[in-house]
Amino acid sequence: MRPTLLPVLSALSLLAPFAPIVRAQEPIDEVAVASIRKHGLEQSQVMDLLSMICDVHGPRLTNSPNMKGAQAWARETLAGWDLANAHLEEWGPFGLGWRQERFAMNVVGQNPWPVIAHAKAWSPGTGGAKRAQVVYFNPADGEDLAAWRGKLKGKIVLIQEPRATEEAFEPDATRRDAQDLLDLANAPGPSNAQQPGRRGRDESWRERMRVQQERTNFVYGEAPLAILDRGSKGDYGTIFVSSASVPAPADADFGSRPRAWDPQGVKVIPQFTLAVEHYNRLVRLLDKRRTVEMEVDLAVSFDDSTAMGRNVIAEIPGTDPEIGDQVVMLGAHYDSWHAGTGSTDNGAGSAVMMEAMRILKAMYAETGIRPRRTIRVALWSGEEQGLLGSRAYVGEHFGTSEDRGAPPAQPNAAHRALSAYYNFDNGTGKIRGVYLQGNAGVAPIFRAWLAPFKDLDADTLSLSNTGGTDHQSFDAVNLPGFQFIQDEIAYNARTHHSNMDLWDHSIGDDLQQAATIIASFVHHTAQRDELLPRKPVPAAVAAQPASATGSR
Repeated sequence: MRPTLLPVLSALSLLAPFAPIVRAQEPIDEVAVASIRKHGLEQSQVMDLLSMICDVHGPRLTNSPNMKGAQAWARETLAGWDLANAHLEEWGPFGLGWRQERFAMNVVGQNPWPVIAHAKAWSPGTGGAKRAQVVYFNPADGEDLAAWRGKLKGKIVLIQEPRATEEAFEPDATRRDAQDLLDLANAPGPSNAQQPGRRGRDESWRERMRVQQERTNFVYGEAPLAILDRGSKGDYGTIFVSSASVPAPADADFGSRPRAWDPQGVKVIPQFTLAVEHYNRLVRLLDKRRTVEMEVDLAVSFDDSTAMGRNVIAEIPGTDPEIGDQVVMLGAHYDSWHAGTGSTDNGAGSAVMMEAMRILKAMYAETGIRPRRTIRVALWSGEEQGLLGSRAYVGEHFGTSEDRGAPPAQPNAAHRALSAYYNFDNGTGKIRGVYLQGNAGVAPIFRAWLAPFKDLDADTLSLSNTGGTDHQSFDAVNLPGFQFIQDEIAYNARTHHSNMDLWDHSIGDDLQQAATIIASFVHHTAQRDELLPRKPVPAAVAAQPASATGSR
């Protein structure tokens, strides 16, 4: 059941007093929509694209050999569709590529058993199978860590307390219901809704990070064979795993701490995340004062051939002599973590955006319509390490700003010429509408563009924003950047950054719907007479004088 159109539109009508003047009725290209629907819903290639991205080239850790192969394939595929200027654009430097070649972990002794685990990215290899005693490092709050000195050297160290599991009596996969969509439609913009309360969470988070870093530094100093944790969520063998931790000053700013992939190289001890049930079993055995010995065998390869990251870029040139150099962008991050094949995060988004470009090319060939503005697709890398690829692209092409949400002090021609950036990165779920990112001016336009897809369950607009992904790189310099509202499915519960992020958990019908709607949004953005409205610059920022260097 979906919300009726009336409450959603009633909530959105509140935006009208704050919106710039727009046409009373945003025109819809019905011929284009019909062709887009045919090619997107009846002749879809999105799941075949996703299989190439995930089954053939996954996982795609930034700068890894797999990622480089996936980028070469994407560039060749886009060029094969006769997209112009298909290329790999460098950014960085980023750092080392990494790939796991072999891994096994077992409890050995009188009662041996295989352990379900995954190595953390950028862990070094063990140099063959190595055996060692298991130790549970569990200092009490405030305890002097020196009491543990000399007890961890050469050991396999458990560094987290066990985590209780609870049986789930509700399904992992869910779709947005009427109330949830109505709440989104009535939600205030991010500047009003998301700022209060962040400070307290940030302070608590910093303290947790400080304690965690202090303990990491101590364990590193003791030179164990390996470090094991069990992650903050996951059960029934689902493991959520990311990158290895490295020593750093406990009070260092999080953004400036060294990373395991740093091109200069940093000291890294092999690290693994275990299935919580197996981790808990190890702790229980040690609590019973049983001696536990494990054998670990990890082989990895590092790629230091280049420290530069790359984004995949291609476009359909605009044809209008007056606005053909203006640009509409669509994109998704192409990189993934390494335990699965990166399907819902974010092979799905990358396949959808490639499919949207294929649909547009097919529609233009069928109808004879030509895009007025240039349409450019980007597949980003380095998103999982902090939106690095998209931030670098935005900085290189559009400029930077010291005030988040404000344009550069002296916007360049490219900044003035970008109409919009559309992003897809919240799992496999179909589109239910658009997060407006606080941009009230686009509400009546997007409402008109969603109307042809109400039968596909997409009819909600929300002033609010979703979590950190690449549209925020554009929004940070006051460019219209948007992420679509999607059904949750089992994204956070099962697949996001986990070993179960596999092709089998992506839904073909949902991704077909998403590619179709995005293709229509992009086409209509390319065709309208004016650029999309931008958010007004906050008064406090607008009042600041520009510096001599052109930044604030």
